[in-house]
Amino acid sequence: MRITELSVLLVEDDADMRLGCVQAIQLAGISVQAVASAEAAIADLHPGFPGVVVTDMRLPGKDGLELIRWCRTHDADLPIVMITGHGDVGLAVEAMRSGAYDFIPKPFSREAFVEVVRRALEKRALTLEVEKLRRTLASRACLESELVGISPPMQRVRALVADIADSPVDVLVHGETGTGKEVVAQALHTHSSRRNAPFVALNCGGMPDNLLDSELFGHESGAFTGAQKRRIGRIEHADGGTLFLDELESMPTAMQIKLLRVLQERRVQRLGSNEQTAVDVRVVAATKENLLQSAKAGNFRLDLYYRLNIATIELPPLRERREDIPLLMEHFMLLAASRYARPNPGVTQHQMRLLLSHEWMGNVRELRNVADCLVLGIPCAVIETSMPALASTDAPALSLAEMVERYERELIGAELNKHQGNVAHSARALRIPKTTLADKVRKYGLAQAAAADSSVQG
Repeated sequence: MRITELSVLLVEDDADMRLGCVQAIQLAGISVQAVASAEAAIADLHPGFPGVVVTDMRLPGKDGLELIRWCRTHDADLPIVMITGHGDVGLAVEAMRSGAYDFIPKPFSREAFVEVVRRALEKRALTLEVEKLRRTLASRACLESELVGISPPMQRVRALVADIADSPVDVLVHGETGTGKEVVAQALHTHSSRRNAPFVALNCGGMPDNLLDSELFGHESGAFTGAQKRRIGRIEHADGGTLFLDELESMPTAMQIKLLRVLQERRVQRLGSNEQTAVDVRVVAATKENLLQSAKAGNFRLDLYYRLNIATIELPPLRERREDIPLLMEHFMLLAASRYARPNPGVTQHQMRLLLSHEWMGNVRELRNVADCLVLGIPCAVIETSMPALASTDAPALSLAEMVERYERELIGAELNKHQGNVAHSARALRIPKTTLADKVRKYGLAQAAAADSSVQG
């Protein structure tokens, strides 16, 4: 954080002295707010205050020492510079013992005063930056239990969520059905300063236009037949928090126009009302379609796409991150065991091979259903499907990570042999991006098998 982003709260009851200090600070290019009493300063202070306090020692009501002690109690890292009169050396020493950052005796030069203030601001900037980094690290550690996975794509997703969670920017989440789009939206909300305000979710699919209009924007009494009383819409209800719009691609064009206006103006107008209500809401929209292609085909508004496409999170399908299946399975089985009050039966090596070989068209949601079935002892088609053993039954037990790597290596090697080493054709058959397959070819030392495709060499 730069000191130009911080400000000074000046506490001085003498009008002339206050004006002189304000001018000195402003001429140095620093933002300043001035008050005449400690009580007025306390009203403007809060933990994490983005700046420093400069206060006179002698004030009406609470004096400078009392203000220092109050600040130490509420924000121990807040730097306070004390202005002392001639002969107040003893009080200055007491102020330093009470937690003041520094003191400057009257009379003082403008240069000396500004230098002390600048040093205090630099200390505050460093403190706030360190605290921000700590929050980010804690958030990322917590995100690992919410957005589970060790694969590079999931690591990128977690890093992006941590980076933009506390930003007011609207977010577009793209991914196949069941990849966890709402989980990402929840994580963005939980790890933002909006966490104590509502998280409001609405599925835009399969809802009639008039009902969706009322759900989103609300209505006044008598706005239409059956509207017997005023109703607050989802957007207004999410004020201060997060609005999650799932299946955005299915939103009717008329609603897209109204949503675009809300995103631009942050104001909402209920059906049957002529008044607009200001809203502070962050929108997280989710889609399984390529909205740019839909817009070019005339099925989605291009201006709404560009308005939402400021920050985009791409969620990979489960078949492109099979290395996450063991960890996800363990996570879901622990949740299921807790939810159903049943013991966790664990997963055998044979069952894990079946899980690793499955196509997972339902993605993470489908995997979670399998975990529930295993914990409840319910037959599950995925587990009951037979497949040739990939290893000898008398082979030594492998760790989950080793099982994943062995399965992936054999599967990729078989596809490369089938397609004469052509990575592009093999990637298409495996339904993963060519770049992803190229990375795995290098990881498993299969470059020779892929020699027919020069794009993976070197």
